[in-house]
Amino acid sequence: MMDIHWFPGHMTKSLRMMSESVKNVDLIFYVVDARAPKSCINPAFSPIIENKKIIFVLNKADLIPDDMADRWLKYLKNVGNDAVAINSTASKTSVPLIALAKKLCGDKIERYKAKGINASIRAMVIGVPNSGKSTLINNLCGKASAVTGNRAGVTRGKQWVRISDHFEVLDTPGTLYPKLSDKTAAKRLAFIGSIKDEVVDKSELAYLLIEDLISIDPQILENQYKIKITEDLNLVMSDIARSRGYIMKGNRPDLDRTCIAVIDDFRKGKLGKICLDR
Repeated sequence: MMDIHWFPGHMTKSLRMMSESVKNVDLIFYVVDARAPKSCINPAFSPIIENKKIIFVLNKADLIPDDMADRWLKYLKNVGNDAVAINSTASKTSVPLIALAKKLCGDKIERYKAKGINASIRAMVIGVPNSGKSTLINNLCGKASAVTGNRAGVTRGKQWVRISDHFEVLDTPGTLYPKLSDKTAAKRLAFIGSIKDEVVDKSELAYLLIEDLISIDPQILENQYKIKITEDLNLVMSDIARSRGYIMKGNRPDLDRTCIAVIDDFRKGKLGKICLDR
């Protein structure tokens, strides 16, 4: 299994910024990608947020089976204050998240109300790169207020975004573990685009991906590419290339192009609803 190392200097600054900012917020929106929720739990966040109310946001939940979403919600609720499943690319799907945040901050709201003041709620949004934090914030606002992109490392600095007169959130840069010692988690973070593509061998990554997909359900690849799965991964990749029409001179399969296509198909949900972390 490949060794993956990617922790650029801005991530160290991000952790420091979170530590400094956390005292100014009422709760944490902890965003995880539903396709690899366990892999998205960053141990470096734990000491920073340990004394705060936490709502886990199982983002991109439309990309995994409903029963897996239910199981992960149950698990996340056991390790946090609460959890919601959401597809933040769909309009207004974050409304329940706002209601839950206000419920968790009920004591503060009532305390300020007794003084004749409308309490302002502040939340900090955290997560690994490409988990959908900025897309979630745009959903909360109903407009494009945060910079988004389907690649790791888009948000580089903190930015406060006003959701309403009495609700604002702090967007933070996606941050990985300082040391990716868990190789299974590392490769799955690479599968979902949380690790910059330029620092991994995409051909090797694609072979690891099809190996994982076959272990989950061989029909994932069989149904999408109309092929038969064998134990020979080179043959599987060659068959996918022929299915896609990626053929070079001499009737040779273009494996490099195929590897990139397989990763892209997975990330775009073309292979069906898949949860890598069981």
